[in-house]
Amino acid sequence: MSKHGRILVAMSGGVDSSVAAVMLHEQGYEVIGLTMKTWDYATSGGSSKETGCCSLDSINDARTLAVNYGFPHYILDIRDEFGDYVIDNFVDEYLAGRTPNPCVLCNTHIKWEALLKRANKLDCEFIATGHYANIRQQDSGRYVISKGKDENKDQSYVLWGVSQENLSRTKFPLGSFAKSEIRQMALDMGQEELAKKSESYEICFVPDNDYRAFLKHKVEDLEDRVAGGNFILSNGMIVGQHKGYPFYTIGQRKGLGIAFGEPMFVTQILPESNTVVLGKADELERREAMVRNINLVKYSSIEEPMNDVITKIRYKDAGMLSTIVQEKDRMRVVFDHSVSAIAPGQSAVFYEGNDLLGGGFLV
Repeated sequence: MSKHGRILVAMSGGVDSSVAAVMLHEQGYEVIGLTMKTWDYATSGGSSKETGCCSLDSINDARTLAVNYGFPHYILDIRDEFGDYVIDNFVDEYLAGRTPNPCVLCNTHIKWEALLKRANKLDCEFIATGHYANIRQQDSGRYVISKGKDENKDQSYVLWGVSQENLSRTKFPLGSFAKSEIRQMALDMGQEELAKKSESYEICFVPDNDYRAFLKHKVEDLEDRVAGGNFILSNGMIVGQHKGYPFYTIGQRKGLGIAFGEPMFVTQILPESNTVVLGKADELERREAMVRNINLVKYSSIEEPMNDVITKIRYKDAGMLSTIVQEKDRMRVVFDHSVSAIAPGQSAVFYEGNDLLGGGFLV
């Protein structure tokens, strides 16, 4: 009988999840490894050579590690659920003129649900992932996510959608470690190749990080349907034609194919008229934002306006001091200073110190 009970560990084959699994194994948990097959290049229009967390090599690396340490390993094919929800949403959001956040959707609706469903079948009390974040239970009974020790690797931003019920059964073994320490642990385990594995910052199902090519592959005749729309200025003046509104994002400066003699940016996308609005940098500045589909983590609700909240509107964003006001299932954010390039569809994530208050999608 194990010291701490049975735990299901999500193993991508990368250094983080591999070290997390070994760490829990050595702490006395009865570890079961699980690798989720979420996609493949063949259905994404990519090259024949797969890379990243869902490649055959990565799956084999995860399995080999489990065998070497004497714990079971399973592969779970969730391509149908992933495609139906995450990929379809990704396409739909771009066609709606928004910039999607697929990692948040995947964590919220696919990975955690798939892990816990399999954990129940395998009599696992807990699940664990290699995310750089921390979790604790408050006196109130609510579970709180807080930032990981390594600020450069902190992944709390993509976890705002995980429910309290799911958090109650989740462990993040890497939260109190820096990435450099995890690589050293892999070396100490004799896993030199694993320790040197490079990281991917791409969306896992978008080959070569080219979302435009992915959209063209997924949506028949998309280029023909959206080509020839107008670039306009904020005063309505037409200044050129573009290749189609889904191929542009808020804040984009490069690749516009039009010269002005000064930097111009995408400030608004109007899908109904296939129009892309351009403007100078100051036209991207905003002091307020609305956030939909909010999920609160630290508190069940925020009854009064809350000051001194750090709001991040991008994963690598440092965050900005703000006041948040809950309005039913939405949150109004008033920034202390203007912020640039608020992109509808991206996540806005709220922090009280290092604690994750919650988040939602920008309107």
